Amino acid sequence: MIKPDVHFTCIHQHRDAPSRLGRLMTASGQIETPVFMPVGTQATVKTLSPRDLEECGAEIMLSNAYHLFLRPGMEVIRKAGGLHRFMGWERPILTDSGGYQIFSLALLRKITPRGVEFQSHLDGFKHFLTPEDVMDVQRALGSDIIMPLDECVHYPCTRDHAAVAMERTVTWAQRSLERAREFRQEAEQRQLLFGIVQGATYEDLRSECASRLVELDFDGYAIGGVSVGEPQEVMLAVAAQTVRHLPPEKARYMMGVGLPDDIVRAVGLGIDMFDCVAPTRYGRNGTAFTRLGKVTVRNARFSQDFRPLDEQCQCYTCRTFTRAYLRHLFNTGEMLGLRLVSLHNIYFYLEMMRQIRQAIRENRFASFEQTFLQNYNSQQGSE
Repeated sequence: MIKPDVHFTCIHQHRDAPSRLGRLMTASGQIETPVFMPVGTQATVKTLSPRDLEECGAEIMLSNAYHLFLRPGMEVIRKAGGLHRFMGWERPILTDSGGYQIFSLALLRKITPRGVEFQSHLDGFKHFLTPEDVMDVQRALGSDIIMPLDECVHYPCTRDHAAVAMERTVTWAQRSLERAREFRQEAEQRQLLFGIVQGATYEDLRSECASRLVELDFDGYAIGGVSVGEPQEVMLAVAAQTVRHLPPEKARYMMGVGLPDDIVRAVGLGIDMFDCVAPTRYGRNGTAFTRLGKVTVRNARFSQDFRPLDEQCQCYTCRTFTRAYLRHLFNTGEMLGLRLVSLHNIYFYLEMMRQIRQAIRENRFASFEQTFLQNYNSQQGSE
């Protein structure tokens, strides 16, 4: 029986690899890991409805506190009864703190030990948020998993800059945890708070950050500051270094990752949770992910290709429409094309995760990874 204060359980450790199956319990239901979280930045996964996500098998989705803080604002979401009711999604939600967006989107920003002052990228209006404010925003959202304000640096980054950002991240994490403990006493259902490991590409900084966060005893741990422009081999090396310092009894989340081959390789390192805008962003641009690589249906070569995007895929798009028809939709500017390719891509990602979990369960992840990567990188059908 799972103890009330235990939220993550490793239910099967792969016999010959770090990859593992887990179960994460949240106030809105349980999540089987490894898991991919579709990104609904502004309380919607672009072009798709909550029903679409449910039918694809999505167990959890991600939204962003920064964007929702700016629009529609906390008052609207409070009156709606929280983010789940506002967007019509009953399953678990993870909200990112918006730290990355503040540092990457804000027109101007000023970082102080107390918090961050920034100008909205929407209207230039000035805001100031402390780590405690960010916790309060996510409390109002009512999301199931919340993230503290952190400082994410870009790649490449000097060690001195990375060290300052890491120190600030740990300090803000501690303050966030203290605020979360305050409102946990009042809440009927507990929000899980994950610590975020920073340190850029410097192993000693990552090690120190992870060790100090583990001492604070968060509900789970995220690897931040990856997928910010570094090569894949650097990203995976950072992840592998960081995982060694994280407790096996807590969930591990690799933020903003990634493309299908990124995810498969990272699962092999023992990562449990992933999110990325790639499925819908690529979909809106007419590119589909398939087991044989990417297919850009806007290209002329598909004008008389009456095969589905992926002949082994069971999504609605592949069961119903051809590459030729999808190309026609994009060629004529019809919105249905964006929706159908995005739907396929989300299904592809979630089906990939189902196959990953099955391979781990059967202790054959290494062979699955080899076959998947060989097929995916074959570039057959890609354009």
